[in-house]
Amino acid sequence: MVNPQPTAKDDGPRHVAIIMDGNGRWATQRGRPRLFGHQAGARRVREIVEACPDLGVDYLTVFAFSTENWKRTQSEVSGLMNLFRRYITREAKALKANDVCVRFIGDRVRLDQKLVAMMDELEALTAHCRTVNLTIAINYGGRDEVARATKRLARDVAEGRLNPDDVDEETLPKYLDTCVLPDPDLVIRTSGEARISNFLLWQSAYSEYEFIDTLWPDFTADEFRSVVGGFGTRERRFGAVVA
Repeated sequence: MVNPQPTAKDDGPRHVAIIMDGNGRWATQRGRPRLFGHQAGARRVREIVEACPDLGVDYLTVFAFSTENWKRTQSEVSGLMNLFRRYITREAKALKANDVCVRFIGDRVRLDQKLVAMMDELEALTAHCRTVNLTIAINYGGRDEVARATKRLARDVAEGRLNPDDVDEETLPKYLDTCVLPDPDLVIRTSGEARISNFLLWQSAYSEYEFIDTLWPDFTADEFRSVVGGFGTRERRFGAVVA
């Protein structure tokens, strides 16, 4: 199944994607190391996931670590990788108990193999879950994703599995990391920055965007409900003219 079209519940978004920004600044404002902010941000994820069912949000995709984040200091990168491992260990049982299906997107080649194994195990553990589909983007970049998808598509053409004349805008999504997900209806970015930072470039072509001043560790479930609740007031024309 490739990119099923979302059917909104009560005019709300079925798929919400979040750029979780502001952890470092949140920690700095408190005189603490940046990793302290990342730890607080990781705890916030659980609250947002738990709010999804009552809001009719079936799919939640969060941007945890980008392909550009490797440029940060070695200590911060190492700390983030340790945080991912601890998150999986700490949250696995709760995610399964809450019927949350977890997927990871991004290029796993550069990641530590122990972390990759843990990611695989969590995906297998929650594969049968259906209430919420949580997708975590680690070592993910939209351009990198499209480049990797294009390589796979080109390989299929070269090996005769795909006719180049049959390639259209419906073809590439079948090769993207998100091939089993609907496109996001709503993309939220916290921390006051108004840019998309190479996140879900193809998938968000017709997404609605909400840029929030709140730093991610302070982004509560109540604020999430408010943003999701405002989605129904938007007129989504997808390029058409509404009479």
